[in-house]
Amino acid sequence: MSPSYVRQLDEYPTGSRRLRILAMAVLASLICSYEGVIAPVVPLLLEDLHMSLGTYGAISAAAAVAGAVAGMIGGRLTDKVGRVRLLVPLMMLTSLCCFGMVLVQTPTELLVARVVLAFIDGVAVASTAPLVRDFSPRMGRAQAFGFWTWGPVGANFLAAAIAGATLTLFNGAWESQFVIMGAISLVVSVVIALNIAELSPALRAKIVQTERSVRTAVDETRPPQIRDLLVHRTIWAHVIGIAFWLVLYLTLTLYGQTMLVQTFDMSTAQASSVMTVFWILDLVIVVAAGRLSDRWQLRRPFELGGTIAGLAVLLVLVWLIGRDTVSIPALMVTGLFLGGLLGAAYSPWMANFSEDAENIDPRLQGTAWGLFSFLVKGMAVVVLLVAPQVVAATNWQVWMGVTAGCMVVFGVAICFFGGPWRRTAPDAVAPASVPATAGDSTTT
Repeated sequence: MSPSYVRQLDEYPTGSRRLRILAMAVLASLICSYEGVIAPVVPLLLEDLHMSLGTYGAISAAAAVAGAVAGMIGGRLTDKVGRVRLLVPLMMLTSLCCFGMVLVQTPTELLVARVVLAFIDGVAVASTAPLVRDFSPRMGRAQAFGFWTWGPVGANFLAAAIAGATLTLFNGAWESQFVIMGAISLVVSVVIALNIAELSPALRAKIVQTERSVRTAVDETRPPQIRDLLVHRTIWAHVIGIAFWLVLYLTLTLYGQTMLVQTFDMSTAQASSVMTVFWILDLVIVVAAGRLSDRWQLRRPFELGGTIAGLAVLLVLVWLIGRDTVSIPALMVTGLFLGGLLGAAYSPWMANFSEDAENIDPRLQGTAWGLFSFLVKGMAVVVLLVAPQVVAATNWQVWMGVTAGCMVVFGVAICFFGGPWRRTAPDAVAPASVPATAGDSTTT
């Protein structure tokens, strides 16, 4: 018997009902991501807890390892026991962990608090992307994942905006941000619990092209196996490629305000205001690009175009970091365009990855996203440990140059993804075939 808060659907929802549930999944992504944001107060924590940047990096790396393991566990569990059954109680528990952050007084206590929060949150967030897949037909999936991206991106925007607006009101007390975070998260978690639902296992095994076009993709008498995913180089190209692409995102998420404070001698509040602008256009373009990608049923051209254009703007930012004096408006404009171009690539990639995994076995969506989470958190560990060392030995300009090289790696990986490069006739739009062997690609 399912817990009382779990509403399981035996028929695929349509119209406003589906959109309402999808909105709850997106909101859950926002809250789960927001609960883990710490970047806006890192400069204050370094001073108050007498930590070096390297110590903070090691603590965050340990938390990222916990989150990576949790992502793999959560991804598998969400396929086995259900999305909502895991998501709702863990969201509420994580909000309580945010309140617990207020009690931190030493680096050791910070380590314990961040590891516990990261593990619980990692299991919870593993349910959100599979939920978006479940309630988004392929004809609208990139746009749906664009809204999902409002979770991790919107969380950074929300945290930076709240910090920029309220830190001065609380005399720069970093504890204030975690009280605000816990209160918002707890209230929104209750709203989500009252409105969310999930598909039955039988429905999750289907491929949905439109709201009223559903097809069986696998032999449901055969249990899903993780090996079915791991033998395809397409999946590995996706997760390894996006892990490198996200080095820039992770750097800005983890060290954005710190980089601006150390490089341009800004206050923490000013740095948060600059980072807020970085995410504004990203939040718009990630949905607009997803909508256009869905209309044309193309993924890879958006991924490649956004990455190349984003790389060009990133090189401008690298140049600005090397100058003696740079105006805040110049940084804001550069960040605005960089964030927007990254968004143009990301939502089509999410749809691309979901569809390529779905072509193998739609029952393994949670597992696929768990693998994604594991490798991305693994890359976060690298960023947390390596970035401070590189910066200490050189400067932030060199490290941002490294992020540019990582974007090039993603550009190469796109060649191994599934999906067409050109538009096809409307009646020819269909799910891509799955490679028969591990050595084949799903390109068309």
